[in-house]
Amino acid sequence: MILLSAKVIAIANQKGGVGKTTTTLNLAAALALLGQRVLAMDLDPHANASVHLSLFPETLEVTAYDLFHAQQADGALFSRLIKTGLSGGFDFVPGHIRLSELEVDLRDRENKGLILTQALTLLRDRYDYVLVDCPPHVGVLLVNAIVASDMVLIPIQTDFLALYGIRLLFDTIRLLNKVLPHAVRYRALATMYDQRTAACRKILRLMRDKLGARVFTTVIHFDTKFRESSAGGKVIFEVDPKARGAREYMQLAKEMLANENA
Repeated sequence: MILLSAKVIAIANQKGGVGKTTTTLNLAAALALLGQRVLAMDLDPHANASVHLSLFPETLEVTAYDLFHAQQADGALFSRLIKTGLSGGFDFVPGHIRLSELEVDLRDRENKGLILTQALTLLRDRYDYVLVDCPPHVGVLLVNAIVASDMVLIPIQTDFLALYGIRLLFDTIRLLNKVLPHAVRYRALATMYDQRTAACRKILRLMRDKLGARVFTTVIHFDTKFRESSAGGKVIFEVDPKARGAREYMQLAKEMLANENA
């Protein structure tokens, strides 16, 4: 893997609806509030992160789709691709539904799993963190994100069905570990937690028993402010910086920074 000064975090789970996009955007905002230079990238063909920020793919001239189609990314492409001055204080690369076409488009391209890694070398001095919102299925986009990453952050909804998505993702990581020079580093984040329910408490215990220190201490609870922020095209810190969800994503950002500096 080409080493970057920016730390690349792939936010992935092969089950949808577990808080991937919420985590990408609000963690990016929390890190920015702590003085970090942050880029968030939407590599999910559903483009939920883009729409959340009121960037509608059909109105954009350049998206992440163009990044993967470029024979070689350059500064001119990134200057058109990266959106600045958005909600949350971080820069952003929007996604597009056409990202789903890349499995066919890149079928015969050499080193297609390294496209993102190679492109991000151009941004090594611009950012401290690059957060990648990954698609919820195995394919060229997820492989690119994991290969380029310094860590895979796995949001896990505290629900029994969410455990199946973890198994699929771990299978993918094990396959990549057979060919990558360094093992993929990963950590899990409990999301959508409701301590009043026995099922949520049981899942959190299972996560901590099975994964140990690979589970973040921070737990993200249900918070209706996440829906309000999404509806308003904002991150939770702009809707209510004192909301439980805002406090918890700030705690997560501080936990990540503390781990990096330890």
